[in-house]
Amino acid sequence: MAGEAGLVVLPALYVGIIIGIYEALVLHRDVRVPTHRFGHTLHAFLFAIGATFAAMNVEFMLATFSFLQGIPLLQNPIFFRAAIGIIAMIKIHAVSAAISGSVGSSVGMRERWSHSLIVGALIAASPYLWPLIEPLAAKYLPT
Repeated sequence: MAGEAGLVVLPALYVGIIIGIYEALVLHRDVRVPTHRFGHTLHAFLFAIGATFAAMNVEFMLATFSFLQGIPLLQNPIFFRAAIGIIAMIKIHAVSAAISGSVGSSVGMRERWSHSLIVGALIAASPYLWPLIEPLAAKYLPT
């Protein structure tokens, strides 16, 4: 995948779905307010797929969006993926804490930082996880 400017679609979708399912599972443990679970789970699931798609297509993004080439360190795919993971981690945690509870706090409505960190790390590492997942995916899914 390194050096290629081709678009990686199905592998990014598969890994994004796996990360999205993981996030949905930890959401149900962290977010204790039932009315917020569905909306946040759907949002988190779709965001995980989108962020994973971006992380697995860094070379394509650098070749397509010339303004990214002027940002220091982003020319290195590893740093770019790390930036995507950090942004994802912060965004995931911020969205889960954005809704205030009845007493003015978001108690029971936010994810733990550890879970946000794990999801961000999985997103950043998604291109390196795909070779581990591909043999199983190749048996059951089109690649």
